[in-house]
Amino acid sequence: MHIAEGFLPPAHAVAWGVASAPFVVHGARSLVRDVREHPENTLLLGASGAFTFVLSALKLPSVTGSCSHPTGTGLGAILFRPPVMAVLGTITLLFQALLLAHGGLTTLGANVFSMAVVGPWAGYGVHRLLRRFDVPLTVAVFCGAFVADLSTYCVTSVQLALAFPDPGSGFLGALGKFGSVFAVTQIPLAVSEGLLTVLVMRMLVQSSRGELTRLGVLPATVGRKAPGTAGAVGR
Repeated sequence: MHIAEGFLPPAHAVAWGVASAPFVVHGARSLVRDVREHPENTLLLGASGAFTFVLSALKLPSVTGSCSHPTGTGLGAILFRPPVMAVLGTITLLFQALLLAHGGLTTLGANVFSMAVVGPWAGYGVHRLLRRFDVPLTVAVFCGAFVADLSTYCVTSVQLALAFPDPGSGFLGALGKFGSVFAVTQIPLAVSEGLLTVLVMRMLVQSSRGELTRLGVLPATVGRKAPGTAGAVGR
């Protein structure tokens, strides 16, 4: 849901930039600390950033001034926590604005807030809550990625409704209009992103179990299955 260059009023663009800045600064500090303490995670960090870049570049036209697309932030949030994704998401959005004319520099703060801040935190929170109640990993990953995507679209709808309230029904009327138009494309995209994220996570469980265990995504006992517990890896 990248809002196009110059589409937001200047005051709104500045306000969203100010709101996003503390999350990005905190995320940059977290990222530097994580890389210093665990340099072995650098490859997985890069893969998470690439996953976000590729998915969020697949845009479909939607409401005037915006578009619908997967976000790809749920995977990185689950692996490395939301603060790190604030940085990776910002880098992704910046490169897309400069190289692909996808989004823009004046709307960067608004796009960062929806896709790189709210989305990762919402998806991560749902994933952690489900895992706390011993929901299988694949189900928790699907729900986390689904919510990360859908919450981004919800925030973008709020941003557009605040900037362009309906002449008759005001903010709520505009929110309903923007949200209903987005939903036609975004809900199927969120389901698709959830399924794709599950597939990627299953591949990582097979190829990078040690890293996932160290990151806390898998329990420390996951690789020590007793006979007859073949399904334990999926949990």
